[in-house]
Amino acid sequence: MKDNNKIKSKNYNSKKEQIRKSENNQQEKQNFDDQVEGRNSVLELLESGKDINKIFITKGEKHGSINKIIAKAKENGIIIVEKDKNQMKQMAQNENYQGVIAIVPPYEYCEIEDILDEAKRKNEDPFVLILDGIEDPHNLGSIIRTAETAGVHGIIIPKRRAACVNSTVNKVSAGAVQHMKIARVTNISDSIEKLKEAGLWICGTDINTNTYYNQQDLTGPLGIVIGNEGSGISEKVKKNCDFLVKIPMKGKVNSLNASVSAGIVMYEALRQRE
Repeated sequence: MKDNNKIKSKNYNSKKEQIRKSENNQQEKQNFDDQVEGRNSVLELLESGKDINKIFITKGEKHGSINKIIAKAKENGIIIVEKDKNQMKQMAQNENYQGVIAIVPPYEYCEIEDILDEAKRKNEDPFVLILDGIEDPHNLGSIIRTAETAGVHGIIIPKRRAACVNSTVNKVSAGAVQHMKIARVTNISDSIEKLKEAGLWICGTDINTNTYYNQQDLTGPLGIVIGNEGSGISEKVKKNCDFLVKIPMKGKVNSLNASVSAGIVMYEALRQRE
């Protein structure tokens, strides 16, 4: 009987230890995501004035733009910690972290109203990008970078089944995340309705429509919807769009990378708006 109790106690303690480890791993993963890696990205972060908990640099990496990062960090009163190469590799989420990692508070998403207010502040017609299920963080980062250069006031992404802002997205965006308002919403269709109520026209991208992107009027208050890498825009979201456009396809491959498609349509909108 005593042996059975010992076995039960051992099993209970073993399960308890597994739960504790799992919780610790989750916590580590969460902390792991809240960092910005790479020299350009960290410099953009420093320039943006956003909160930085501390900056880690590889011992001996005091040349080139690292010196600029160190000087700017000291100017802003940010703690700098030197670690050896192996320790930095263990911390890094990307292989090409360039000897610098900034630890930051979790990314602060905004509300749709904040995006519309940004357009008002600039005295411009709202220009919003809606991403319907972009799953690849590299695509998301690339889209954010292009959107920032094209003058987009903000981006809307879904909370479920889609990439969120993390260190990979920040690095691929070359720091553009720090200058872009991003709202993370429960329901894309509801968000589109909210944009329509605010006076925006919603343009969807769909290979099966008849109108080419450069034949459509993309001036005025505008929201552009870019769909999932594989399946495109969902049927429900497609029905909520005011009009649909497509990009000409002349080759044997009949689809483009989501970030490339987004860039083509955004820059056509920018061309027309200017």
